[in-house]
Amino acid sequence: MNTPSLFRGLCWATALGAASALAQSPASPASSSAGAGGMTPFPVSIQVDATQTRGALHPIWRFFGADEPNYATMKDGRKLIGELGELKPDAVYFRAHNLLNTGDGTPAFKWGSTNIYTEDAQGRPVYDWTIVDHIFDTYRARGVHPYAQLGFMPEALSSHPEPYQHEWRPGFRYDLISTGWAYPPKDYSKWAELVYQWVRHCVERYGRAEVEQWYWEVWNEANGAAYWHGTPDEFYKLHDYAVDAIRRALPTARVGGPDVAGAGGKFMEGFLEHVARGKNYATGAIGTPTDFLSFHAKGSPVYVDGHVRMGISNQLRTVDTGFSMIAAVPELKDKPIVIGESDPEGCAACQGPQNGYRNGTMYSSYTAAVFARKHLLAEKHGVNLAGALTWAFEFENQPYFAGFRALGSNGLDLPVLNVFRMFSKMSGQRLATTSSGEVPLDDIMRRGVRQQPDVGAFASVDGRKLCVMVWHYHDDDVPGPDADVELTATGLGVTAGTATLAHYRVDGDHSNSYTAWQQLGSPIAPNEKQYAELEKAGQLAELAAPAPVRIENGAAKLKFRLPRQGVSLLVLELPAAN
Repeated sequence: MNTPSLFRGLCWATALGAASALAQSPASPASSSAGAGGMTPFPVSIQVDATQTRGALHPIWRFFGADEPNYATMKDGRKLIGELGELKPDAVYFRAHNLLNTGDGTPAFKWGSTNIYTEDAQGRPVYDWTIVDHIFDTYRARGVHPYAQLGFMPEALSSHPEPYQHEWRPGFRYDLISTGWAYPPKDYSKWAELVYQWVRHCVERYGRAEVEQWYWEVWNEANGAAYWHGTPDEFYKLHDYAVDAIRRALPTARVGGPDVAGAGGKFMEGFLEHVARGKNYATGAIGTPTDFLSFHAKGSPVYVDGHVRMGISNQLRTVDTGFSMIAAVPELKDKPIVIGESDPEGCAACQGPQNGYRNGTMYSSYTAAVFARKHLLAEKHGVNLAGALTWAFEFENQPYFAGFRALGSNGLDLPVLNVFRMFSKMSGQRLATTSSGEVPLDDIMRRGVRQQPDVGAFASVDGRKLCVMVWHYHDDDVPGPDADVELTATGLGVTAGTATLAHYRVDGDHSNSYTAWQQLGSPIAPNEKQYAELEKAGQLAELAAPAPVRIENGAAKLKFRLPRQGVSLLVLELPAAN
């Protein structure tokens, strides 16, 4: 259960009870003992058939982003970018706002700048790549590619430049972020030339083959008043001029958008119609080159009866609607889709009681449950889901565990990052799973997870490696009984033998720097020894040492106890077929 705190968000209680060791016997001692808080565990039966594939497992999780681009070049930002790059080397992408903003590169909440474009006294363009190169160099040195967002409007190009840089901070009204950077350009030809020169510079600096792998996307949430003070048609014009400029600099560049807020409603319908069949503002041709489509999907947590209640249904309904809208346009239905921001709620830099889930295992279990359902929704609509981008990074030089939506705090990894480490171990073919404890997708979209908990599974097979992720999620951040899980894996391609099991766990006692920090007394400034302990606690941990597992009649049975808000990843290394 969470308790309010001004700077640390809401605290996750550590009285989860010890997770049981993996058992191969028909019954486990843990199955009959009391669980968390003395509550009786409930049984869950999960079946995985390694022969029932559902297509290639696309690593949709490998996209991340943040409002503040300059944090990536700072000490903790460099460290975290490196950790993201290690998840899937040279295949991770990072999206940032404010890359075209005017300023000296000093970061602030929901702000960043590169001074990429200014004008001299005669109004001639002056390009300065120094800061933006430093940002992209930081990505590339750590195996991360840019998801290059063209935003926002440089001061010298803005049709309404004053005031320009905002002074927003947590607690202020959100609309105060919207200043001169959010306006259309006063000259679309100069806007296009800026884009052309930047892309050409990137090709010269990083090489054609590298830049061809990037995503190039214009602006952010132009359907919302905070980010765009123009009409939809003015945005289409901005987009068309930018895409034409990108393609003139690099004809094989990957271009798309529009990264609307939510599914986008009428704005998105208009955009899809424009890029498919409308007259291009820049070229006069019909349609706009489009290599991918993007929209945003967020949950909606609230604070009720002294605890956080998540809004997973809102996020999944938005994904469902966005997929449906794209699938309805014949010219676009097969295009890759990136859910350009995909999170439990909207504002990473905002604080408050409803955001108290962020430091602990509510965030990690939510992430496991929702990512698995994105695959199911893509399958439902027959769309090509390429990625779902987690809009969370880090906030440099803030108090430890300050309650922001982040992947790390002061260089310490939060539990949610370890779910992405789990996903990174999964590959090959996605498998069908069934669970007696799973809440059906349609029920979650209608009502969330408000009654029985959701204990579900997500599985893959790659050669002789079988992976099964199991989560124990509930919308309400209150204590609940553990799940006694019996997992049966069949179709293993070997009649009898011994497999090796690695069991990774995220819960109150594993892969959790936050509870480790609390156990140290929540130090404001951990010393070197404490910091080293917290760094270690933030890494993905195994529940027990790797263990042998018997295979009989082509099947293996695994038993373990999973606490509420816990996530397990079981990796079976199978013997050769016999």
